[in-house]
Order: sequence, then C-alpha cells, then structure tokens
Amino acid sequence: MEYLPILVLLISFIGLLAIGVPVAWSISISALLTMLVSIPFLPATTTLAQRMGVGLDSFALLAIPFFILAGNLMNKGGMAHRLIAFAKTLVGALPGGLALINITAAMLMGAIAGSAMASASAMGSILGPEMEKEGYSKEFGAAVNITSATTGLIIPPSNILIVYSLASGGVSIAALFLAGYIPGILAGVFLMIVAVIWAKRKGYTGHAKKGDSGILAIVKTFVDALPSLLLLVIVIGGIVAGIFTATEASAIAVLYSLILGFVYKEISFKNLPNILLDSSVTTAMVLLLIAASIGMSWAISYENIPQATSDVLLGISDNVVVVLLIINAILLFVGIFMDITPAVLIFTPIFLPVVTELGIDPIHFGIIMIFNLCIGLCTPPVGSVLFVGVGVAKTSIQKVIKPLLPLFLAMIAALLLITYVSQLTLWLPSLFDV
Repeated sequence: MEYLPILVLLISFIGLLAIGVPVAWSISISALLTMLVSIPFLPATTTLAQRMGVGLDSFALLAIPFFILAGNLMNKGGMAHRLIAFAKTLVGALPGGLALINITAAMLMGAIAGSAMASASAMGSILGPEMEKEGYSKEFGAAVNITSATTGLIIPPSNILIVYSLASGGVSIAALFLAGYIPGILAGVFLMIVAVIWAKRKGYTGHAKKGDSGILAIVKTFVDALPSLLLLVIVIGGIVAGIFTATEASAIAVLYSLILGFVYKEISFKNLPNILLDSSVTTAMVLLLIAASIGMSWAISYENIPQATSDVLLGISDNVVVVLLIINAILLFVGIFMDITPAVLIFTPIFLPVVTELGIDPIHFGIIMIFNLCIGLCTPPVGSVLFVGVGVAKTSIQKVIKPLLPLFLAMIAALLLITYVSQLTLWLPSLFDV
C-alpha cells in the first residue's frame, strides 16, 4: 500500500490549519499537494479546478442557499418568540424549566430553520437574560443553548443531510430527512435528563407561573405557533409524498417564511436587503467549503485512500461493533478540528465503502456521521456553535467547559444508542417506504 499520498495529505492539511490558513484554502492546497504525488503540476491544478466547478453544478445543492435564506427569514420573522412561548407551556413547570424550554424550543427552531447557529443565536439572546434573572449561571445557560442548538442539524429539514446525500452518491434525501427525527429527538431527551439532574443539584426550580402550563395555555400557544410549525408539514410532507423535491421544498420554505414574517409584522421591505446580504455571505462561505471539499474528495479517491483505509480498518477487525466504535472515535476527533460540511464531504467516501461492506445501511451511517460531527461543533478550537453560544452569552469558553462536559456525555450516550440500534434511524423511512 502506498502511504506517501496519505502522509502528504495529513501533514499538509494539519500544518496549514495550525498556521491559521482558512479551512477552505487548507483543504484545496492539501488536495493539490496530494495530487502532485502522482500527477504533474499543470494537469493537477486544472483537474482540481474542474472537479470543484463540476461538483457545484448540482440541482440538489440549490436547496442549500434557499434553506439558508428561509432560516434567516424565520430568525428575523418572530418565529423564535412563538416557539419559546409554546415550549414554556410544555416543560416550563418542571425542575430546570428554563433549561428545558431552551432545549425544546431549540429542537423546534432547528426543525424549522435547519440551522444550529441561527438557533443558538435566537435562543441565547432571548432566553439567556431570562435564565440569569431566575438565578441560573450564565455558563450553564450557554452550555445548554450550545448543545441543544445542534439538534436542528439532525432534525429535518437540514442542509447537512443534503450535503451527505451528495457525498454518498445519491442516498435519498427524503429517507435521510425521515431518519433524522428520532435521533434528533433522542438527543434532546438525553440533554433534558442532564438538565433536570443539574437543576435539582443546583436548586433551579420550574419557571412556569400558575396557569402558564395548563391545557388552555398549551392550546393558546400552540395555535399561535401553529403557522410556524406548519412549515414542517408542508416541507417534509411534500417531499415524502413526492409532490416536490427537496430543492423545490426549499424554495417553498422561503416563500412561506417571507409571507409569515409579513403576517407577523416582524419583517418589512426595508429589512430584506440585509437578510438577503447575510444569506448570500453565509451561502458563499458554505459553497466555497463544499467546492474545496469536493476537490479533496476526488484527490482522495484518485490516490486510492478509501481503499487503503478500508483495508486497514477491516484488517483490525471485521466485527461491525468494533469497526463502528473505531469510526465513531475517529469522527469525534475529526469534529474537534474540522467544520461539519467539509468533514462530511471528505470522510463519507472514505468510510462509507467500509460500512456498506459490513452491511450497514448508508442512511443509518449518514445519521451516525452527522450526529458525531454535531458534537464537534460544540468543542474548541473550531466549534462554530460554541463560539456563537459563548458570544451571545457574553462569557468565555474556559468557563463554559465545565457545564458542557455532562451534556457532552449525554450526547455521546445518545450517539452510541443510535449507532447500535439501527431501527431508531431506519424505522420511519421504512414506514413511509422511501
């Protein structure tokens, strides 16, 4: 087996990141250096550029800018306040009520907006000050907000599930969307358990006042939040029923979010330029990462790195439990140093052949991989959701680490359960036959 391309790839990529080169450039340069092991300079550069351009020429990828825009419209359109009010009536009376409200509202917001950073920003800015007033520590509030925000990347609609579909060679987006529901909810439940235990230890009481959590209050806030929640039914229901594709659904989500923002009177025509500009900047960053990662994926495949990795892993063990444990450990480590989008695009073609040879369903593996990398979004040094959560809470990473640890353990416990109980992921897709 030829080890030189692997060494060049690892050393150049880690070295470039270590000296502060932006991630997209680090990926592109290390991919080029890897190709130069066996291809002359001019063909290597032209091939890499061609692969990056062709990789972005995908109808499925059109869903990403639309969902990003829909998420920004929802964030600015007053939906977060209504979802929080609904969450208060459901779980506000329990111990650690505000923490549970944060987790529940983040799951709902994530399910609608599909953005962990939008959820962390909205929930942190609205609930953070309220939690401080109730006596919660700023660091615990930030830790709950950071970890719960990532559930939105597993619960659909989710851009990263679309990216995985592209990287895996066309796994059904509808099946991936359905597969994300139970794991995402399970992650939220595990986080709630930790929040309740922490709240009892610290003496944090329920938040709901008398009459705030009765049937009438639940019905009232549900009706108020219903137009926002209907987006889920329209988008996911339409995709599963075959009425429209995920890309078409993303455009419908933009139109629906825009109309709802005007109905709620939270968005006006003067807000639209800034919302469009923010969405364009985010889209440009995401698509640059995707283009660079597609180039690296091609270089990795050309140098037969997936086959070499498969041989090494299956040489260690052909036991599916052991191999999945090793892959989980690698992905948890990768997530610490790499953002979720390039990680999915780079490591899917490496690990997917290994797990499919062992009989693992690609849909199941996709949820395992994304859940894994979501944990990385909450860890330094490149955890984007960690930085947003800490920034909104006006605290420091060092202070947030301690309350984060038990929440990390809860997420890892949920990950192991999802990894080894495949029906948690595959039951809904099989039920709808997608």
